[in-house]
This record gives sequence, structure tokens and C-alpha cells, in this order.
Amino acid sequence: MLDRTDNFGQEARIEYLDAHFRVVSPGKFVRCAVTGDPIPLDKLVYWSVERQEPYSSHQAVMQRLGLKPKGADGAGGTQAS
Repeated sequence: MLDRTDNFGQEARIEYLDAHFRVVSPGKFVRCAVTGDPIPLDKLVYWSVERQEPYSSHQAVMQRLGLKPKGADGAGGTQAS
């Protein structure tokens, strides 16, 4: 069985705070709560303080919140007058 930490090293444990995060247990990455993709700590920019979980992208955040990105319903984001 392939160990998913082989390419990234040890998975970190993080406490997510309002404007930063605190490493509780050292590691090189965390996993996106939506996609499961590894996120290197130096690339981590999206997380939820309330849910205490990281996200790999703004799309993952919107998916977690059950929201559709603008234009996802086929509309181009602009209206003709």
C-alpha cells in the first residue's frame, strides 16, 4: 500500500486562528478538508477558524459552504439591458 506522506513528508497538525495558524505538531503539509489534496504549509492561505479545517482553493471553500461560484449557473455574470 502506498503511503500518501511519502512525497510530502510528515502531515502537520495545525490550530487555525483569525489571521494566522499555529503549528501544533510539526510537518510539511495539511490535507484539504474538501478534496483531500495535500497543501504545503508555505502555500496554505484558505482555512476556517470555526471548523478548524484547511482548504486548497477558494473553490474548495465555496464547495464546503455549499455555494456556487459566480457564473456557475450558466450566467456570464453580466446582464443585458
